[in-house]
Amino acid sequence: MKIKYDKEVDVLYIHFSDGKIIKSDEAKPGIIFDYDENGNIVVIEMLNASKKIPQPMKFEYEVA
Repeated sequence: MKIKYDKEVDVLYIHFSDGKIIKSDEAKPGIIFDYDENGNIVVIEMLNASKKIPQPMKFEYEVA
């Protein structure tokens, strides 16, 4: 999994795999799910991320 924040365009990307994106669906305004040919989520994109989350460049990772 890879998380990337592009501050120039204010988009947060959460990559779950390197699969080829076949379909995209805007689940809610500004939240886009990208799917592979098997319907698995490849990437979640959050547009205008700095307006939706307080610190898009900071995240925590936890294993339980």
